[in-house]
Amino acid sequence: MTTRHDRPPVPLTTDIVRGALELERTDRGLLPHRLPASARRRIPDGQLAMAESQPSGVRLALRTRATVVELDVVATKRVYTGAPPRPDGVYELLVDGRLVDSATVPDGDTLTLDMVTGAAGTRQGPVRTVRFAGLTDEEKDLEIWLPHDEATLLVGLRTDAPARPVPAGGRKVWLHHGSSISQGSNAATPTGTWPAVAAAHAGADLVNLGFGGSALLDPFTARAMRDTPADLISVKIGINVVNADLMRLRAFGPAVHGFLDTLRDGHPTAPLLVVSPVHCALHETTPGPTAPDLDAMSEGRLRFRATGDPRETSAGKLTLAVIREELARIVCQRAEDDPRIHYLDGRDLYGEADEAAQPLPDALHPAPAAHRLIGERFARLAFGDGAPFGPADSGNR
Repeated sequence: MTTRHDRPPVPLTTDIVRGALELERTDRGLLPHRLPASARRRIPDGQLAMAESQPSGVRLALRTRATVVELDVVATKRVYTGAPPRPDGVYELLVDGRLVDSATVPDGDTLTLDMVTGAAGTRQGPVRTVRFAGLTDEEKDLEIWLPHDEATLLVGLRTDAPARPVPAGGRKVWLHHGSSISQGSNAATPTGTWPAVAAAHAGADLVNLGFGGSALLDPFTARAMRDTPADLISVKIGINVVNADLMRLRAFGPAVHGFLDTLRDGHPTAPLLVVSPVHCALHETTPGPTAPDLDAMSEGRLRFRATGDPRETSAGKLTLAVIREELARIVCQRAEDDPRIHYLDGRDLYGEADEAAQPLPDALHPAPAAHRLIGERFARLAFGDGAPFGPADSGNR
């Protein structure tokens, strides 16, 4: 709904906005960022700039007796030239950890992108209000999860009873970095992304640095993670390096070592889990770059295709199979001096049989049900008894 109501404002502070590394104050509202300004100044392209401003895993957390909560926002709607319209981003309300309601806004700023030419254009739109009503008047903890793939300016927050931040503490902070799959591409809702599913199952406090198209071993991302308080750290590496045809094997290994070295500078003893790519037939043995499938787009479907030559792997071109082998080797080598580093094969989260049963709709990203499957498996394999993040390996930073 979009009707405004005259209710007392609740200050939007970092104590209330969780999962963001920084809040940028603009002349229109607060923009949650998942990279700090020091990193954003080094971003080399619009893809990462767009992805880090999309608030995957970011939520507002408050304790209140309110029966009505209103959040004024300016959403950024993306339009891809020649592709089907995108669904509106979803705002989800959790009460004491239980999902009770969801909402969307119909418009806002518009970002038009041409995947073939790279051209982009923007148009400003209106402020809209997300309204949740009919709540009980008992004291409760509320979380409003912001859309995982739609940049959202926070303009104002109102409740019909006093509200305060939910006290921090009691849950381990899980800091995760990965690609668009980690950000939540093709997930239907913000709590339906696989990291959100895993965090809910594990009772972890998620900070999601999954960046669509941009898990590229950037040193500024490693430094941002180094400087972010965390109890548990995971990095999911591989698919974007292939997508972008960014580097060859000679450069990839040292780049992974450098990224992990930086993480260890800030988190010398935290459990550190390196996750290789999930199964993706497109690039298992075929290098990148990845490109839009123009034939599919002419039919109104969004799909991707691999444009590399498998024969080039002998010259160091990267595929998912090559990357898995290299990551396993690197972690095994580092574990000789670092007993709290671990490796997880992404095919244990989503393998060849899973792709046959639950195909990737665009040949690259999991569908909503597959996100849930991956999240549930990650919770078991990473957070279960005897697992890298499990109860027996708790709490050291």
